[in-house]
Amino acid sequence: MAEHISTFSGVHFAPLAPHREDILVADIAHALSLMTRANGHFPEFYSVAQHCLDCAAEAKEEGLTEREQLACLLHDASEAYLSDITRPVKASLPEYRVIEKRLQDMIYEKYLPGGLTDGETQTVRRIDDACLYYEFLHFKGERLFAEQPGLARMPEYEIRPFREVEEAFLRRFKELFSNCSE
Repeated sequence: MAEHISTFSGVHFAPLAPHREDILVADIAHALSLMTRANGHFPEFYSVAQHCLDCAAEAKEEGLTEREQLACLLHDASEAYLSDITRPVKASLPEYRVIEKRLQDMIYEKYLPGGLTDGETQTVRRIDDACLYYEFLHFKGERLFAEQPGLARMPEYEIRPFREVEEAFLRRFKELFSNCSE
């Protein structure tokens, strides 16, 4: 059995022994635009890429730095190579969490030199959880947390063609990355 996956761009990517040069934003954008949130249990298609775009838009609306916006955009990028596992299951898979963290940290390091600070990590987690809360409220009518988190902007939960979302992800990435790397 192969110890790699073949990505959209044709890279043979080894998820358990990743190489930084094999991480391509085109692969991330493509894969995340086709992956569903909530493990496919929403009544409509809403992609991980849309969620990431919403997280980045929330960071912008809050007046956060472009670096923090880029961190929000990329926060689920490891899922492009590993897929996702629902939170209740992931909590009982410590080795998966190690693999996921190692890859996610490598992605952050590639596109955000120095990786994330503890404060940036907390900011991303806060925005991710808030967006998750409102996704479940919108799509399922469920309140995931006892306290309703605040958002500076409400996302628009529209069904969008995956290619449109993929292109929007790439455009936003290019804007933010070029400004962060100057």
